[in-house]
Amino acid sequence: MSQENKEVQELTKSILKNYEKKSIINPGKLFEQPDRDAVNDILDKLVKIVFPAFYREKGYKFYNVESRLTVLIEDVYYNLSKQIPIALRQKPEAADMTDEEIYAEGSRITGEFLARIPKVRDLVETDVQASFDGDPAAFNTNEIILCYPGLRAITISRIAHELFTLGVPLIPRMWTEYAHSRTGIDIHPGATIGKYFCIDHGTGIVIGETTIIGDYVKVYQGVTIGALSTRGGQSLRGSKRHPTIEDRVTIYAGASILGGQTVIGHDAVIGSNAFITSSVGANERVSMQCNQEKNK
Repeated sequence: MSQENKEVQELTKSILKNYEKKSIINPGKLFEQPDRDAVNDILDKLVKIVFPAFYREKGYKFYNVESRLTVLIEDVYYNLSKQIPIALRQKPEAADMTDEEIYAEGSRITGEFLARIPKVRDLVETDVQASFDGDPAAFNTNEIILCYPGLRAITISRIAHELFTLGVPLIPRMWTEYAHSRTGIDIHPGATIGKYFCIDHGTGIVIGETTIIGDYVKVYQGVTIGALSTRGGQSLRGSKRHPTIEDRVTIYAGASILGGQTVIGHDAVIGSNAFITSSVGANERVSMQCNQEKNK
C-alpha cells in the first residue's frame, strides 16, 4: 500500500471518528433533504413558464407554445412532487404520516401550486411595468426582463411565496437564497408583496419574513426592511418582526426600516441612509441631510 493510500485511510478513520460525536452536522439518511440541484432546476423551468418567450429550452424541439408548456409542466410536476414530500418530512406533524400519505400530500400541493402560476404571472407583469415606468435608462420592457436583477429576484420571490403559503418548508427558502446568491437581493419567501413592486439597482437589499409591502412601492439598493432585534432567537418565531410598507412608498438607497410595529404610511418618502425604528405617517418625508458648510 502506498504512503498516499495509508494517509487517506488514516484521514478517513479520523473523520469517521468525528462523525460519532453528537452533532447537528453529522451524516443522516441519504436523500432525507431536498436535492439542491433538482430544486434549482425546477425553479429554472418555472421561470421559463413565467416568461415563455425569453428563455429557451435547449434539450427539446417544440412545434408550438402548447407542446413546450406541456413538457415543462410535466417535468416540474413530476420532479416537484418528488421533492416536496422530502421537505414535508422535516415538519414534526408529518412524523406519523405513511409514505403513501405524504406522497399524496406532495402531489396535491404541487397541483395547487402550479394552479397559482397565472396569478404569479399577472403580478410579475405589473413588476416589469413598474420597473420600466420608473427607469428612463430602460430601452424597453424586454431589457427589464432579460437584464434587471431586481426583476429576477422579485419573480423568484413571488414563485417561492406561493409554495411557502402552502406550508412547504425548505424549498421556498432554497429558491430565494439561490436568487440571493445570483442577485445580491435577499427576500424571504414569507414576505407579502403587493403589485407594481420595483427594485432599482438591487444589490444589498434585505426584506424579512414578516414584511408586508403594499402596491406601487419602489426600493433602491442597500435598503434593509428588517427586524429591530433578533436577540430572542427562536422564541420570536411566528411574531410580526418586520415593518409594514403601505402603498406608493419610495425608499432610497441605504435606508434601514426596522421593527414589526413600524408602519410606513402611504405615499411617504424615506431618504437615503435613514435609520427608522418607529412609524412614519402618510405623505411624510424622512431624510438625513449633510451640512456641507460644517467642514469648510
